[in-house]
Amino acid sequence: MIVAEDSALLREGIVRLLGDAGVEVPAQCGDAGPLPALVERHRPDAVLLDIRMPPTHTDEGLRAAAAIRAGYPGTGVLLLSQYVETGTVVRALSEDPRGFGYLLKERVADAGELAGALARVAAGESVVDPRVVTDLMRSRRAAEPLAGLTARERDVLALMAEGRSNEAIARDLVVGGKTVETHVRNIFAKLGLESDVSGHRRVLAVLAHLRG
Repeated sequence: MIVAEDSALLREGIVRLLGDAGVEVPAQCGDAGPLPALVERHRPDAVLLDIRMPPTHTDEGLRAAAAIRAGYPGTGVLLLSQYVETGTVVRALSEDPRGFGYLLKERVADAGELAGALARVAAGESVVDPRVVTDLMRSRRAAEPLAGLTARERDVLALMAEGRSNEAIARDLVVGGKTVETHVRNIFAKLGLESDVSGHRRVLAVLAHLRG
């Protein structure tokens, strides 16, 4: 695991949290410049990096993520942001969500959640912050056919977009597996999406629809 974050205090805090959670961090950096060399040297399972990094604090992290994914397709990438940034991030997720995630920095205080998200992107799965999903759904609230979903189907859709399996959704919502399967079928039918059991394809389809 490599951590790239320009705030030294936050970076050290993340490294310590990950260490407490049993995640090894052999390298860290304060800007995106050294990342390619560090990835080449350590070949980490995943890289955790801020979207906005020096020198311009705009999209250096996102561009570094794209380079890592192109040059080291087996390395998962988990982006962090102080703000909900749905535009460029969602486009990147929609192009290929495998081994790619996006969390708000407020999530890093939970070591278990952070370590779990990193493990999922390292395994080739997708992770999307729940607040991002909520904002996307809110922005499309009046649009058809999203407006045709029931409240429970919206709950299931939000968890699907986070990359959760049907089993995980059933646990979170405290319902039976068959109930979740029914909701998922209804969601795909109402959104006009082909049903697929593959987690990253589910995220790809849902995000592609939500971004319009």
